[in-house]
Amino acid sequence: MPANIVVGTQWGDEGKGKIIDIIASRADIVVRSQGGNNAGHTVVSGGETYKLHLIPSGILYKDTPCLIGAGVVLDPKDICSEIDNLSQRGVTFDNLKIDPRAHVIMPWHITLDGLSEKFRGNSDIGTTKRGIGPCYMDKYERCGLRVYDLVHPEIFAEKARATGKLKNKIITEVYGGEPHDIEAVIAEYTEYGKKLAKYVDDVSVIVYNAAKANKTIMFEGAQATLLDIDFGTYPYVTSSHPVSAGVCVGTGVGPMMITNIIGVAKAYTTRVGKGPFPTELDDEVGDTIRNKGGEFGTTTGRPRRTGWFDAVIVRHSVRVNGLSSLAINKLDTLSDIGTLKVCVAYKKPDGSMIYEFPPALEELADCTPVYETFKGFSGDISSCRTFDELPNECKVYIERLEELCGCPISMVGVGPAREQMIER
Repeated sequence: MPANIVVGTQWGDEGKGKIIDIIASRADIVVRSQGGNNAGHTVVSGGETYKLHLIPSGILYKDTPCLIGAGVVLDPKDICSEIDNLSQRGVTFDNLKIDPRAHVIMPWHITLDGLSEKFRGNSDIGTTKRGIGPCYMDKYERCGLRVYDLVHPEIFAEKARATGKLKNKIITEVYGGEPHDIEAVIAEYTEYGKKLAKYVDDVSVIVYNAAKANKTIMFEGAQATLLDIDFGTYPYVTSSHPVSAGVCVGTGVGPMMITNIIGVAKAYTTRVGKGPFPTELDDEVGDTIRNKGGEFGTTTGRPRRTGWFDAVIVRHSVRVNGLSSLAINKLDTLSDIGTLKVCVAYKKPDGSMIYEFPPALEELADCTPVYETFKGFSGDISSCRTFDELPNECKVYIERLEELCGCPISMVGVGPAREQMIER
């Protein structure tokens, strides 16, 4: 019963979409477990580039069921637009299913996201302002609207009026913002509900039945381990659980169903937004990595912060996710960079060494990285198709990452295309 999870091991943007696409091509069913349209997967297939946000990556395989689980927060306007845009490119949605338990991002969530960030001033978290956090807040405050409500107009209207009235009060009286026209919102979102109704089904039942039938299942998450609400760099994190255990909660499956957990990392490190970043490169090397690697957000277009590979972070991810193996992307970006560095530990101000990722942001902010250096490599490696074809310097680098992270590396990416992934 092969059930695979793909998770990010850094701060996101590791190229999970590419790994997911490769596994999805061999899967019978693909499931998205958490997050919202604050995430993005870029997939290169058939010479075309697809930027996916809410739609599972398996949608590019027309016979593969693609499921959106209860742990996802869904922006109806955005997913309808994504369906329309992909349909125009020949993508079909006959096999898309959305769990009725998934929560709905409403316009007041987006408004509150922006207002709260503005209120924080220089202490802002750096969210995408897409309403993700406020939607999850309503979920846990038990006043949220779910997809089930959205596709039942009378239920939706009643709940939207009650919640909208409260949210307008907060928007106007706490933040001094402009209220939403609740009846206009209800009318607009009822139409989205009509468009999405045909896709609604119990994802947990579909996945369970697929597992019982020994189907190959691919679970994809959004964001990454260091953005997990509990095990990331809090408070500069997302509002859900991108770790492997979050898949079980977000899709309604038991952990005994999972057989393989693949962690994805870049051959270096990036992050978007605020928060500590021990190996960050604020220099010409960092700029070179950013430009060579195309390090700009899929969803926001924001330039990503860049730095050397941090083995402390990835070792943390190996542990909290229970990884079976690692996939290392964008090794080709490091070509012609010169001497390479890998962070193997952190040094505290008192000189003591830390080998495990610290639980508190304050402790991490005081740390400085301790590096091992490696001889760099040059030339184009994008045509390499086996590990043995790589320059010796690449092989030494990858083999040392395996040792430092305590996890076998099963895939090495040397370019953006599906065929540019070396499987070991």
